[in-house]
Amino acid sequence: MLSYADERAANIARNKQLLASLGVEKLKPTAEPKETRHRTEKKPKHSKVTAGNKRKADADSDSDVDEKPHAKTARVANDENAVPQAEESTEGRRRSSRIAGKPVNALERVERSRGTPQPMSVKSLVQDGSGPAKRVRRYNPKTYGSIPGIEVGSWWASREECSNDAVHAPWVGGIAPGPDGAYSVALSGGYDDDVDDGYAFTYTGAGGRDLKGTKAAPKNLRTAEQSFDQSFEHNHNKALKRSVDTGKPIRVIRGYKLRSKYGPSEGYRYDGLYVVKKHWQEKGLNKGGFLVCKFAFVRLPGQPPIAVKGVDGEEADELEEPTASGGESDAEGEDE
Repeated sequence: MLSYADERAANIARNKQLLASLGVEKLKPTAEPKETRHRTEKKPKHSKVTAGNKRKADADSDSDVDEKPHAKTARVANDENAVPQAEESTEGRRRSSRIAGKPVNALERVERSRGTPQPMSVKSLVQDGSGPAKRVRRYNPKTYGSIPGIEVGSWWASREECSNDAVHAPWVGGIAPGPDGAYSVALSGGYDDDVDDGYAFTYTGAGGRDLKGTKAAPKNLRTAEQSFDQSFEHNHNKALKRSVDTGKPIRVIRGYKLRSKYGPSEGYRYDGLYVVKKHWQEKGLNKGGFLVCKFAFVRLPGQPPIAVKGVDGEEADELEEPTASGGESDAEGEDE
């Protein structure tokens, strides 16, 4: 019986041979461009408050304040409309200079005109429009082919931003299914024996996990171990299988979790249009030997080259190492 490592190596060798038979080498440019690094904004770190720097801060703030307090402006004694001093102290209110000279009844009218303040809530923010506006998609993500205005190499810091631009709608799932095939897929994490050669890659489908959970584990993660066979009857797998028949182009994004030199170092990147050339079922790298659905993608010609991380040698080998021995990590074909 083969060990996990030997079985994984055999699967990878077989997948590489399959991709080579699909003519992937002809699609690769002679020189692959290096990626442009993107960095997500980080919140500034708050300095730790200590007795020493607190005293220094207090001293600095004291130096900016006048030693003597400003004298208060005296009220005009002969003002007929001025409110008597005794009445002001009982009310306990301060009035601005704008309304200081108004009679009492005028002040009451000002207070009544302001109305009763409403409690702050998400609902009130949405109703009065004072909160941040929810972004509306300009284009429909349920479209085959490219999205207008989105160039190959476009980058987003999050899946939400990518979804807003209609490139890949799901925030979590890796497959966006449609009636004539999948609209888009996301590569981020994936299964340990999948191969990403940039211009072609193998992709493992969805399903095979109990997402409802059990009494011991009320909610299983989508990265939990596989507990039954994947099937082409699954809506997502069925869509990718249909893509083989229709030949509809599929938008592909790669994420920073992808263990490949073609994955971005940060965020998510649009790498163009691909077609699914082949689908099959095989025993997966899981403890129960359950079946998985596999797909072979090939990039359409005539598109800009894909940027690479610029690693080689031992660093490139480390990118292909699995992160766990369970057969998959952060499998993007799943739903949450």
